[in-house]
Amino acid sequence: MAASTASIPSHIKAWVYNEYGNIEETLKLDSNVALPQLKDDQVLIKVVAAALNPVDYKRALGFFKDSDSPFPTAPGYDVAGVVVKVGSEVKKFKVGDEVYGDINEYAVNNPKAIGSVAEYTSAEEKVLAHKPSNLSFVEAASLPAAIITAYQGLERVEFSAGKSILVLGGAGGVGSLVTQLAKQVFGAAKVAATASTGKLELLRKLGVDLPIDYTKENFEELPQKFDVVYDTVGQTDKALKAIKEGGKVITIAGPASPPAIWFFLHSDGAVLDKLKPYLDSGKVKPVLDPKSPLPFSKAVEAFAYLKTNRATGKVVIHPIP
Repeated sequence: MAASTASIPSHIKAWVYNEYGNIEETLKLDSNVALPQLKDDQVLIKVVAAALNPVDYKRALGFFKDSDSPFPTAPGYDVAGVVVKVGSEVKKFKVGDEVYGDINEYAVNNPKAIGSVAEYTSAEEKVLAHKPSNLSFVEAASLPAAIITAYQGLERVEFSAGKSILVLGGAGGVGSLVTQLAKQVFGAAKVAATASTGKLELLRKLGVDLPIDYTKENFEELPQKFDVVYDTVGQTDKALKAIKEGGKVITIAGPASPPAIWFFLHSDGAVLDKLKPYLDSGKVKPVLDPKSPLPFSKAVEAFAYLKTNRATGKVVIHPIP
């Protein structure tokens, strides 16, 4: 333990910004960022891989500056890495454990100043889980925010076996996991999903029964209606036309007008633990963009690419020095 603690530096490399604006313009590599201080309920993680999320660049634009942490800010919610130090109250993890999670319990309420696009980050024990041994660090990093969002959203609309669902944006980070969880975990009778022409084959591989090419058909005009529409792209008005009587629309691309439900995850390691058997067995698989992983040196390019909304699955940064 002493040897490993001795090797933890007092200052680290991280990509940071010191003002609000477009993240690809404000983000700079800083080799002299103070190591995050550890609270009693936290662990210090040597970051191996970090996944990027739209919340990162929305936060960088100042969308929730009233509840944000002070500058400098290193972005990054999703992490996979190795525990190098534990707080005095931590019971679930020890030094050397491989862990993953979304490090910010509430995404827009006082998120960590030093996120996962850094050599080290800290996180509360309760938001982390042990990394499934059959997943690489890159695969594990791609999961937390997206899979927890997918799962909690399905729970929120009380999705259950025998129901049908339409996923808008079925090849994206969250959508690609909603389709799998709906079928493998919740027992959906039918899963439909929208994507562009080139991504329909991926939808089939993910178990989607009815892939819909949104460049050629309007999903809201299909004769078939659904118990739930899970909207990841921001089309709630159209989504409301695609549900059965008594059906529900949930969206993560809010704000949404009722009766559509606008939903935001809260990060929870218990959800990752609950889904571990499905990840261990390969019934639920991470979906990585073909460009993933991008090296730490290409963080700016990675964010610029994420902002195009063309990514399939997740954009991950690895290796991290």
